[in-house]
Amino acid sequence: MSDALYLIDASYFVFRAYYSMPADMADPNGRPVNALYGFARFMCELVELERPRYLAVAFDESLSSSFRNRLYPAYKANREPAPPELKEQFARCRSFCECFGAPHFASAEYEADDIIGTLVSRMRLKGFRSTVVTRDKDLSQLIGQNDEFWDYAAGERLAYSQIESRFGVKPEKVADFLALTGDAVDNIPGVPGIGKKTAAVLLGEFDSLEHLYDNLDKVGALPLRGAEGIIRKLVEHRHIAFMARELTRIACDIPIEIQPHHLQLRAPDASGISAFFEKSGFGAGLRRSIERIQARARD
Repeated sequence: MSDALYLIDASYFVFRAYYSMPADMADPNGRPVNALYGFARFMCELVELERPRYLAVAFDESLSSSFRNRLYPAYKANREPAPPELKEQFARCRSFCECFGAPHFASAEYEADDIIGTLVSRMRLKGFRSTVVTRDKDLSQLIGQNDEFWDYAAGERLAYSQIESRFGVKPEKVADFLALTGDAVDNIPGVPGIGKKTAAVLLGEFDSLEHLYDNLDKVGALPLRGAEGIIRKLVEHRHIAFMARELTRIACDIPIEIQPHHLQLRAPDASGISAFFEKSGFGAGLRRSIERIQARARD
């Protein structure tokens, strides 16, 4: 497996830039560009550092319209809507990707996680290994033996064998783990009283949520304090656990037609990127990065 595909969870990097870059950064028309600038700088840094041939950027189009909201209307209902000045910058980040030459995707039905999951799955069948660039623990469930989870901000790259020590369980059990514990960030309920340590012990013994529920009589033999109470909680809240897993499990089969050439990183469009930077009020630093990237593409 020699072809590497970089998959970028755009929302994390746009939000991170919005809250870390000066809020008074504005374009010549006075519109905020702090998130846009931070995202563009990140993209330039990554491409200069890694020189990827294949890359895709996945955006979230909505926090309230995915299939998960139909399954559980309270999904992510605890999150405040993005302020208008950030929402506009998300759209401009997609425009940047276009003139930068980076393939980018978004869907009203599916989340960025599902887009990334589908691309990982489809391209794995074509001999690609994937580097998922994010800090979102949910995406660790996608990591296979030849893949990598890259927490870019922390400078931490995790192989398949390192996921368990970082997140508590092996990648293929992450969705089950989150279904048991719940996920407050996404407003997903779990089994009350089942914390991370207990869930890790349970899934260290059983292969899946189904395997656990088929063998509840064996939970009492595990090194868990109050095992009988844990069994009662699991029985009482079985429906919650399986419903939650419908939310925590990334969809890897969304309807998207994709071939390797669709994911090739192109050289930045010279006139397009220049006009974009002019309109955004970006200065010499990013322009020099773009020039270096363009020069390498010509070599």
